[in-house]
Amino acid sequence: MMQKTDNKDIFMQKSNHQEPSFYGLGIAPKILEVLERIKFKVPTPIQIKAIPLGIQGNDVIGIAQTGTGKTHAFAIPMCQQLAQKKGIGLVIAPTRELAIQINDSFQDIARAFGMRTACLIGGAPMEPQVQDLRKNARVVIATPGRLIDHARQWNILLNEVTMLVLDEADRMLDMGFAPQIEKILHFLPKTRQTMLFSATIPKEIMQITARYMKLPVCVEIAPSGTVARDVTQELFIVKRHAKLELLSKLLAQYHGAVLLFSRTKYNAAKIRRAIGEMGYRAAEIHSNRSLNQRREALEGFKTGKYKVLVATDIAARGIDVAGIELVINYDLPDDAQNYVHRIGRTGRAGHPGHAISLATPDQKSDVSDIEKIIQISLPVSKHPEFSAEQFDSSSKAAPAKQFKPKHKQGRNKFRKF
Repeated sequence: MMQKTDNKDIFMQKSNHQEPSFYGLGIAPKILEVLERIKFKVPTPIQIKAIPLGIQGNDVIGIAQTGTGKTHAFAIPMCQQLAQKKGIGLVIAPTRELAIQINDSFQDIARAFGMRTACLIGGAPMEPQVQDLRKNARVVIATPGRLIDHARQWNILLNEVTMLVLDEADRMLDMGFAPQIEKILHFLPKTRQTMLFSATIPKEIMQITARYMKLPVCVEIAPSGTVARDVTQELFIVKRHAKLELLSKLLAQYHGAVLLFSRTKYNAAKIRRAIGEMGYRAAEIHSNRSLNQRREALEGFKTGKYKVLVATDIAARGIDVAGIELVINYDLPDDAQNYVHRIGRTGRAGHPGHAISLATPDQKSDVSDIEKIIQISLPVSKHPEFSAEQFDSSSKAAPAKQFKPKHKQGRNKFRKF
């Protein structure tokens, strides 16, 4: 059975004219000093609601979009709890990139208490990870498969885990990690505290909460399928063979960082090469790339070395890259729910963002599935420098509005193909 908090309680103890603060959330003074030093001044809604519950030892289910500050919503309670008792804090994440990012986020707070962390991910050598574990790591961040590898070799004792976090839980299930998660949960102490964070709550997660969590409190910041507030959206209906030409026009229009999604890793490599031929620096990130290649691509994108990062859905969640101006769905996602996670990579932390999707004339049902989830109709555009023949000439849409870049949301609704 789940308890649920009310969204209106978020600022209950604060004046309407007072900016939210980390003070008053039950956070230890030593952590407040760290937050002040790293210039974390205003908590996000998920942090305001989840941190006090985590510090009090409650099991928590946090439902929130990507880019809402979930990592510190569990990092702060975990470090504060571990400072007061023995045991290990375990965070399980679906991807290597997210695990590395979480590990980085823990560093300042963990160091304040003299705690070490260990990041256990596949694609990296085992021995350095073993050494980190042997140095009495109090916080362990891991992907499921690599954690099981270490547990089988007795490098980590799962019965010492006193606090567990499952981050991006729905993504882990999407990626087929359910059997590994079940195996890990089976060997953890029943007396532990568990916090689960997810953008959506499918029935598989409800089964996990019923079997492995103790009276969890559910905190929901945005309803499932909610698109980030500051992201405007746009749809182009274009013939498949004309996609690259339209992409070239769009990249010339937008000058900031662009995250582009491809449905397959093979197409991602093809698109990346095509973008290079257009004169732009681009990198690709997907499961065919080695860990070092993926790190280099992500770092290069963060620093501006690459204008475009071409990715499969492995990058749709959990990768915190500030300042992405535009997300392009070059291919619509296989799962319509991933649309929300993809476009959530822009418009983060109060900054404006824009998302453009390219649909072929035969993808009417795919677009409808997306619109059902986001509960709005996607505005349709036609680029003024693009010939009418390259768009869907059979569309029954009214005359096209002029293309308005830089986050100007179109007003005409999606029409039948």
